[in-house]
Amino acid sequence: MRYNRWIFVALCVLSVGLLEWPARTRAQTLGDITGPVTGIVTGIVGGTTTVLGDAGTLAPGSLDSLYSELDSISTSLVSAEVPSARVIGYADQIASDSYLSSLNLTIAGIAIAAASAEAAARGPLDGSPGDATSYISSLSINGVEVLIDGTVNQTVAIPGGQVVINEQQVLSDGTLVVNALHATVSGVADAVVASATAGPSGGNASAVQATTY
Repeated sequence: MRYNRWIFVALCVLSVGLLEWPARTRAQTLGDITGPVTGIVTGIVGGTTTVLGDAGTLAPGSLDSLYSELDSISTSLVSAEVPSARVIGYADQIASDSYLSSLNLTIAGIAIAAASAEAAARGPLDGSPGDATSYISSLSINGVEVLIDGTVNQTVAIPGGQVVINEQQVLSDGTLVVNALHATVSGVADAVVASATAGPSGGNASAVQATTY
């Protein structure tokens, strides 16, 4: 598994193709898992944020590297195995990646599970186009399998919120942000699984970041 993971990371870092970001999101409904699709919660006033398996932030231009790996994580919100994150600085770019397996996330009573999740980003420091990708295997919500179609920002409605798969964003300075999975329930919680950031704003990677209130 780890051998395949580092192949995945290496391909992402070495890729030099230009990536265009689709502007649309794809909505999906899973059987009896229904509800309004709301906007992503980007900041929760008065909330409590927990970050697990975090590599830390690397400043642009740094030739250092940051790395974090745990055997497992287990909280009332999430459990996972071998959560890891890595950020590497180069003279002209930053590469970051994150990974975990055996994910079990419970948000507002909704159970989200996956065999594995990983994300990787390569962001040039001059703001030119970079590369970002993510992968999730055996994803299910409340026991219902989710068909992943491979598009960027694939969106699945859940009661009171949404789950975004392969969430990708380009910041104003060209920094890339990719999240393998981003689940939000309005007014309850905001959870990001397998996140990688790279570009002129610096680099960061984390296995899980969750805010509840």
